[in-house]
Amino acid sequence: MTADIHIATARVADLAAVMRVMDAAFDPAYGEAWSGAQLLTLFALPSARVRVAWDGERPCGFSAARIAGPESELLLLAVDPDYRAGGIGSLLMDDWQLWAASQGADEYFLEMRADNDAVHLYRRSGFSECGRRPAYYRGNDGVLRDAVTMRRLRDCGKTD
Repeated sequence: MTADIHIATARVADLAAVMRVMDAAFDPAYGEAWSGAQLLTLFALPSARVRVAWDGERPCGFSAARIAGPESELLLLAVDPDYRAGGIGSLLMDDWQLWAASQGADEYFLEMRADNDAVHLYRRSGFSECGRRPAYYRGNDGVLRDAVTMRRLRDCGKTD
């Protein structure tokens, strides 16, 4: 499925496309989706980058990341449910880490709620848990969930 997918740096004009993926991908019960205004702040930061995966003219995924010295943090990653299990998440993960390495990063971090199924993608990408904050996230459903911090070093390979 990923053969026809191309990834490009998002422009402010792409905000509506990114928000379509955000709205489709993030379950409102968890309250994790960013607003358009929050996402717009990333476009103004020279240390941040938003990338969009496109299937022709249709946005099907995106990532948002930033660099802070020798570290890079994945802020958001989303794949439209119609495109899940097609390798787009892996393409976006690889794209982020290649960019971060080109900017001098040698450590990569991300944070997610403990019950997020994306943990499988992150583990396949070489990430492992390095921290946990109990009851950190309060979803719109009222449930408290742990935050899990995951880390990968640049010289670590992917796992099968």
